[in-house]
Amino acid sequence: MNVMSLGFNEYVKNEFEKFESQDVLVGRVALEHKRLYRVWTDEGELLCEVSGKFSYEASSREDYPAVGDWVVIKARVYEQKGTILAVLPRKSKFSRKVAGQTTDEQIVATNVDTVFLVNSLNDDLNLRRLERYLLLTWESGANPVIVLTKADLSNDVAEKMAEVESVALGVPVISVSVVNGIGLEQLQTFLKPGETIALLGSSGVGKSTLTNYFVGEEKQKVQGIREDDDKGRHTTTHRELILTPSGAILIDTPGMREIQLWESESGLAESFSDIEILAEDCRFRDCKHDDEPGCAVRTAIEEGQFDQDRLISYKKLLKELAFLDRKMDKRAQAEEKKKWKNITKHVKHRK
Repeated sequence: MNVMSLGFNEYVKNEFEKFESQDVLVGRVALEHKRLYRVWTDEGELLCEVSGKFSYEASSREDYPAVGDWVVIKARVYEQKGTILAVLPRKSKFSRKVAGQTTDEQIVATNVDTVFLVNSLNDDLNLRRLERYLLLTWESGANPVIVLTKADLSNDVAEKMAEVESVALGVPVISVSVVNGIGLEQLQTFLKPGETIALLGSSGVGKSTLTNYFVGEEKQKVQGIREDDDKGRHTTTHRELILTPSGAILIDTPGMREIQLWESESGLAESFSDIEILAEDCRFRDCKHDDEPGCAVRTAIEEGQFDQDRLISYKKLLKELAFLDRKMDKRAQAEEKKKWKNITKHVKHRK
C-alpha cells in the first residue's frame, strides 16, 4: 500500500508539506467507527484516534475526520496504531443535514472527484429526490453522474432517461445492467487511477452490485428490493474506501432515507439553472413566479419547456434553505453566547 495509489496529488502534497518536518505520516481515512478511524498510509493500515488537542480545538462535527479525508498522523507502526493531529483541507465535501430536528451536519464523504447518483429503473424512480441529490453534489464540489440501474428489468428505459435528463441539465445519464453488461463500459471511463468515486442513492438500487462489479469480487453483500413497494433493503451499513483493480477509489455508502439540505445555495443555482436564467427575464425583479404579469418562468411552463412540478420543487427547496439558514444563525448565536459565558467564568475563577 502507498498513498500515491490512493489519490495523493499535488494539492494534498502541498498541504502536507507544512507538517513534514514534524516526523509524521500522511494517510487517508478509509473507515470511521465511533471516533476510531482506519487510515491507509505508506506503513499500512493504522487504527487511529484524534489527539486530545485536536478534540479540544474542534468546534463542530465538520472539524473531525470523515471517510475520504487526508490526515496527518503521529504513527506507532509497531502497534499498527496512530494519533491524528490534523485534517488537511478538503477538495470537496458531500454533506447533508442529519435526520430529525437537530441542525447538525453529516459529512457523507470528502475529497470525491465524481459522485455516481444511483437510481433503479423501477417504480421508485423519483425526480424530486434526484433533484436533491444533484443539488448536494454540485454544492460538494464534485461532479455528478446519474446511473440508472437494472435496465434489464425495465420496458421503458428511453422514456425514463428522458425524464431524468429533463431535471439533470448537462449531467451524464447512463443506464446500466450488471446482469446483461449494459452501459458498464461508459462507467469504467470514470474509474481512472487515483480518482475517487462515491456511490450515493437509496437502499436496494444497486450500489453494492456496482461496487462488486468494479472490484471484481463480492466485496459488499447484495440484497434486492422488496416486491411489495419497490423499496430497498439496507445492505451497506457504513462508508468505506474500496480500492479497485483499475486504481480508482470507491466510496460505497449506506442507503439514504432522508436527503435534507445543508448549505446548498450555489448548488441550487447549478441544479435549477434553467429556472434562474429564465427568472432574469421576468418583468419584476422580485417575481415569485405565481400570477405576476410578464413572468418568463410561467410562460416557459405554458409553452411546455418544463413542467409545473419542477417549479414547485424549486420553491420548496428555496424555503427549506431559508429555514435552515435561520436555524443555523440561531445556533451560531447560542454557541457564541456559550463561548463568552465560559470565558467570563474562566476569568472570574482566575481572580
